[in-house]
Amino acid sequence: MKGNHKLGIPLILLIVLAIMAGVVWQYLAGSKPSIRIGVLHSLSGVLAASEKPLIDAIQLAVEEANAAGGIHGHKIEAVVADCRSDAGHCAREAERLILEERVEALFGCWTSTCRTSVKPVVERHDHLLFYALRYEGMEQSPNIIYGGAVPNQLVMPAVYWALENLGNRKHARHSGKRVYLAGSENVFSRVVNILIKDVLAANGGIVAGEYYLPLGSQNMESLVEDIVDQQPDLILSTIAGAYNAGFFQTLNRRGITAESIPVLSFSVTEVVLSVQDKIPMTGHFAARNYFQTIPSPENQAFVKRFRDRYGEKAVIDSPTEASYVNVHMWIRAASEAGSGNLAKVQRLILRQSLPAPEGIVALDPITRHVWKVARVGKVREDGQFDIVWDSTRPLEPSPFPSYRSREEWNVLLEKVLNTPAMLQTTQFMEKSGSNSRGPAG
Repeated sequence: MKGNHKLGIPLILLIVLAIMAGVVWQYLAGSKPSIRIGVLHSLSGVLAASEKPLIDAIQLAVEEANAAGGIHGHKIEAVVADCRSDAGHCAREAERLILEERVEALFGCWTSTCRTSVKPVVERHDHLLFYALRYEGMEQSPNIIYGGAVPNQLVMPAVYWALENLGNRKHARHSGKRVYLAGSENVFSRVVNILIKDVLAANGGIVAGEYYLPLGSQNMESLVEDIVDQQPDLILSTIAGAYNAGFFQTLNRRGITAESIPVLSFSVTEVVLSVQDKIPMTGHFAARNYFQTIPSPENQAFVKRFRDRYGEKAVIDSPTEASYVNVHMWIRAASEAGSGNLAKVQRLILRQSLPAPEGIVALDPITRHVWKVARVGKVREDGQFDIVWDSTRPLEPSPFPSYRSREEWNVLLEKVLNTPAMLQTTQFMEKSGSNSRGPAG
């Protein structure tokens, strides 16, 4: 009995020490510093309704990663800054997040003006911005990851599809489809319509009319009157998201329907259809890289997770999904790096690919843009889309389409920026404190 008693004391001590070691380990593991990322989106101002779902998507991706252990035991913390729908303020917030909040990456911006305002900030600090919006291209930065599409991945293939599948064919036998270009007075519309006219010229299409809405104008009468006069076969619209309600309401009043003159929009999304006044757009079309109705198991699981987190009525669109994918792409690179270390992530991010809700996405290491599938959807009465066409495979990004040199594109862009209308737009937006390039969407 005495021997057993002597042997029992060390055993008890070992058990106690093991328990204490476990407690200490858990304490130390739990005390690992968090890895901070910055979120640059608008919680106030005219863009808040469009940008709020992107913040939700970023937060969801962070929560999912933290539930899985974070980055090697380090939790991820998202620090949200309100851009106030103002590009200049967003650039100042970017600098604050970098210098004061010590974030390892930035996720955000909506308009091209916002992105181009933040661009010199991240380049000056050799930092990293993830951008999620489709945009006009004509840009490439070593400090930006472009998670949205450029025109050759969305606009141009959708125009090819539209010429084959939309509109009254009575003109096609002799002189090609007559196409009306309706846009907003911003860089996106101006640049994209240069590309569209290139596609039309190469495929026998005819520009029946071209009209740009002055920034801030809700008056659609002159535009729709011209459409009625020209009677095109179809309309290609780059009208900024916020103005589509008035555009389609005016078309409807003048008796222009999806059956008589179909519209293919490059700025309408599920969120636009849900936050605007009732848009009579049923039967018309939109081109995006992602639709909430993609039937894949990966996407339906994503939609369920998003709605479980934000409610059954939560709506997901292409910028929202791209924001979610951007964060997961950064998480993969950070996990591979073993931390959020900016220099390591900058190298490792260039080889990332992952199965996303929209399909496989891969970062092109040369352009720093993502390979993406192009899709066209037909608007349903419930504000969702029936997908009628897709490119079947991800398309390689070409921010400067190769049929002109980069120098030629830069000259064209400079001409666009210096037209009297664009200079007036810039002056107007500088006075109002908003974004001269207009909403992307």
